Amino acid sequence: MTFVGLEAWLDDARSGLLRQTPEQAAAAVGDGAVLVDIRPAWQRRTEGEIPGSVVVETNHIAWRLHPDSDARLTIARPGQPWIVVCSEGYTSSLVAAWLVALGLDATDLVGGFHAWQAAGLPTTRSTTEVERRVGSDEPVGRVTAAAH
Repeated sequence: MTFVGLEAWLDDARSGLLRQTPEQAAAAVGDGAVLVDIRPAWQRRTEGEIPGSVVVETNHIAWRLHPDSDARLTIARPGQPWIVVCSEGYTSSLVAAWLVALGLDATDLVGGFHAWQAAGLPTTRSTTEVERRVGSDEPVGRVTAAAH
């Protein structure tokens, strides 16, 4: 499929998502959804992080979150709801659409980290390592060491 421009591509990606406001996302996390922060380390270091979110690099996201992947995270299980987070809610829409296309229960955070912070929801100034949960020692490592 070819799009006229970036906005058309983004609109198409969002058409299949039930995007979450920060308040809705916080409630969904309380019901078992997992926030997945796809921002690079420099951005998380500059802006902050959301406690409890899981840091996954965009180029590995499908392999880490799909429950059938040999390189999945230990928390990736069938039916797991995922909420993808970037800085402002653009890249996260595209990534969430990829996950939905793979059959995962995924959406993204409207306005991204900036909206979460503006809503007065908890943030931290840490810089968490990839494939770790922000502010926790909970293991979310890969099931295998397979590289994808």
